[in-house]
Amino acid sequence: MRRIALLALTALACNPDVPAESSFGAGPTAVPEPASSSSSNSSSGSTGSTISGGSTSDAWSSSASEAGTGTPPPDFGPPGPAGCLGKIDFLFVISNANTMAPHQQQLLTIFPAFYNALAGEFADFDVHIMSVETDGGWFMGECSFCGDGCNPNGTLPTCGAVLDECDSTIGARATFPAGKESSARRCDLANGRYITREDADPFATFECIATVGSGGGIPLPADAMVAAVSDKLLGKNGYPPGCNQGFLRDDALLVVTIITDGYDSESSGPAEAWVKALTAAKHGDGSAYQVLVITSDRDTVPHLCGDYSPAVNRLRTFVELLPDGHGLIGSICENDYGPFFETAVEAVLERCDAYVPQ
Repeated sequence: MRRIALLALTALACNPDVPAESSFGAGPTAVPEPASSSSSNSSSGSTGSTISGGSTSDAWSSSASEAGTGTPPPDFGPPGPAGCLGKIDFLFVISNANTMAPHQQQLLTIFPAFYNALAGEFADFDVHIMSVETDGGWFMGECSFCGDGCNPNGTLPTCGAVLDECDSTIGARATFPAGKESSARRCDLANGRYITREDADPFATFECIATVGSGGGIPLPADAMVAAVSDKLLGKNGYPPGCNQGFLRDDALLVVTIITDGYDSESSGPAEAWVKALTAAKHGDGSAYQVLVITSDRDTVPHLCGDYSPAVNRLRTFVELLPDGHGLIGSICENDYGPFFETAVEAVLERCDAYVPQ
């Protein structure tokens, strides 16, 4: 059973010498097998899509810590049944609003455990992992933020960085996060756009592309998601090669993760249009994707984020409109995202088992 894998992962975390919380920023030194390489209380939301915190929280934090050291995942036995067979495209849409830096760090802490829990299920974990621009701009703010690829002694606005159109296109691959509390450097990816199994250290590379920082423009996560899987950016159906060329594969399961502490009141179109765009990108197959959303829960009772707001978060509406079980939503104000991603692993594996590529 798939749950066995999760229990094994939890058991892996029971070493009392491993701290309950650690930063992914420590960085692994090896690729976890079998990925091959050639070089406060509970979250709230819609019925059936919200997950609650529980006793597994500390275990997942510890698992993330251990996974982040390069420790290979435990042997979970034979691979799962026919389905996506470990071929998954992960799209991360991460806000770079002023208050987002700590939430990005929470994601980095849990990502190795999430990755390893899925990798342990497949003989061949063939992934594409892409983070995309949510504000359509490139804002360094101060040249002193610069890492590799720009000059800390340079001058604004580019600080000597060599940029291209994709660096300031909403929904395009984010390979040069800019600004305060970001990686502030050009990330080293094997194909230059997104992580594949050709990247020797997926954890360190993910840290680079996912640390998008704070102080950017107005984040438009839904618009960014729609643009990321559009024919234009994918370079399909008559368009010239695009910023996200090759990311979305016809025979892979698509997993979209949106993380923002706002309501996304600025993205265009109703939530129904976002669902249609996502489904169209998978050739009309509503079973070909799983959506994970971590956002404000101020529109729910009870809630963890600030004062109650009667206005409904459109990202919550988006999740509620997805086919049954294809969307999970959690509170960004949780102290630990472990329980959410533990539930996400089960959802992704269930979706993968049932997936029949068209």
